[in-house]
Amino acid sequence: MKVIKNILVEGKHQKPIVTDVFYVDDHQPKKIVIFCHGYKGFKDWGAWNLMAAQFAKASFFFIKFNFAYNGGTPENPIDFPDLEAFGNNNYTKELDDLESVLDWISSEEKYKKEVDINNISVIGHSRGGGIVLIKANEDARIKKVISLAAISDIGSRSSTTGDLENWKKDGVKYVVNGRTKQKMPHYIQFYENFKAHEERLNIQNAVEQINIPQLVIHGDKDSSIPVDEAHKIHSWNSKSILKIIENADHVFNVSHPWEKEYASKELKEVTEICIDFLGN
Repeated sequence: MKVIKNILVEGKHQKPIVTDVFYVDDHQPKKIVIFCHGYKGFKDWGAWNLMAAQFAKASFFFIKFNFAYNGGTPENPIDFPDLEAFGNNNYTKELDDLESVLDWISSEEKYKKEVDINNISVIGHSRGGGIVLIKANEDARIKKVISLAAISDIGSRSSTTGDLENWKKDGVKYVVNGRTKQKMPHYIQFYENFKAHEERLNIQNAVEQINIPQLVIHGDKDSSIPVDEAHKIHSWNSKSILKIIENADHVFNVSHPWEKEYASKELKEVTEICIDFLGN
């Protein structure tokens, strides 16, 4: 298996998109899977590398990347050394980043013999799940979409709402990262970007118009995003498939750092369900 880490893909917003690819180097065109991490996440979080390897072993060309403004850097793509970038992230930048990765793999000569550019699927976790659902409705290159523990409504997330009066007055609000203890900024542009693009960023509208195969996966013990949100997403597309993972939390019982050589039982189940869905 080939694993190439920290490729710099050119983005639309003056920052590179730090990207990994996992694949078996057999010069056979493979279905492409692009994975999007969630809020306060990154491509190397927890057991995502193990999940990526499992997809590669199943003959997929697996791509995962850091959103350009997620707070990581090319030199340190894990965690959040660049809080200024984090504060300047927003939803439309993340949609643009996913589009840039789609453009890159569709035209990159280096992997031409390894990929089937007519068979691209996207997977998103948490906020990344909302991003892939919106993009799946926008981009005809996407042939299947999977959301993992996804948000169903951007406008109701605490990162978008809160004490608007003080946020506007101060120009910034902070969230504490429970693991790193960093005070992570959200500049008011984050809210302004949402309001300016509220119609585009309506996940319900996007899902109602999706006409490609859609899989919704959620853990029944998710305390970050209630499983009810998965039922909502599923209800907006009668052709979608819903899978509830028993005893699984928001990150499918994985944590960071993840030192084990194997994923949790729940994440392994999720990966197998995804591979089966995308392989058919």
